[in-house]
This record gives sequence, C-alpha cells and structure tokens, in this order.
Amino acid sequence: MLRKIIPLLLALVGLGGGVGAGLFLRPASEVARPAAGPEGKADGIAEEAAPNEGKPSEATPEYVKMNNQFVVPIVEEGRVSAMVVLSLSLEVEPGNTEAVYQREPKLRDAFLQVLFDHANIGGFSGSFTDVSNLVVLRTSLKEAASLVLGTVVVDVLITDIARQDS
Repeated sequence: MLRKIIPLLLALVGLGGGVGAGLFLRPASEVARPAAGPEGKADGIAEEAAPNEGKPSEATPEYVKMNNQFVVPIVEEGRVSAMVVLSLSLEVEPGNTEAVYQREPKLRDAFLQVLFDHANIGGFSGSFTDVSNLVVLRTSLKEAASLVLGTVVVDVLITDIARQDS
C-alpha cells in the first residue's frame, strides 16, 4: 500500500512546487516606477533616459520561417560521413513576408550554395556550434539573402541545427 502512495505523494509535491515556482517567478504586470524627486523628475533618472517618449515606436520586424529544413551532406574521403539539418527564419522589414515567399525557390538555392560551401571548408566539423562558426555562417547567409531580396532582409536566424554522423 505504501509503495502506491509514495509515487502519488511525490507527484503532488512536484506539481505543487512547479505551480508555486510559476506563480513566484511570473513577470510583474506593471513595472514599478521610482518616486518623483523635488523637481518632479524620477530620482536618478535623466530626461535623456527615455528618448522614444512622445515619438512613434519603430515598426516591429516580421519573421518568416522557411517552409522546409535544409539538409547538408558532409563528405569526407569521397563518402557522406554525416548530415547536417538546419531550419532557418528570416527577419524582414514589416510588410515583406509575401515577397520572401514569392522568392523562396531562389532564396533556398542561394542558401544551399552557402551551406554546401560552409560544409566543404569544414564549417560543420568539430565544434560546429561554436559562436565564431555560427557568426560566419549567419553572415554568409545574410549576404546571400540580400543578393536575392535586397534590403528587405534584416537578419537570418538559425532556429534549429543538428548533425547526424553516419
């Protein structure tokens, strides 16, 4: 009987702890503002700290997820030794999502060429998720996207990356 109750009690304690942590760590609904000082300004905050006050906010960029993943073979000594699978998204200027989807075949071709070149120079070997390797890859992908779409592209995001060795 005790063997059946202990797992149930542990599950309830875990559930209660999770709910309690969620309630405790949730973001505050309102940001606390410092009290105003003698001149009517918030203590310790200069007027320059809020440069966007009274100005319209900049438009939020749009994110366009490429429809399919990119599969890149890693060839060593004339045979495929691994496969790298990537998912990419584009950060674009507002209102340009449709332009990306219209040019997607050309964009995929340009991205695949960059990914194959990166694989051929050993970019997916060793610690391929190292920051410096990913910066080089993102920069190359952004340049390729800019050739296809122009200034519409703000950035290229690598949303998933995995390597499967043979």
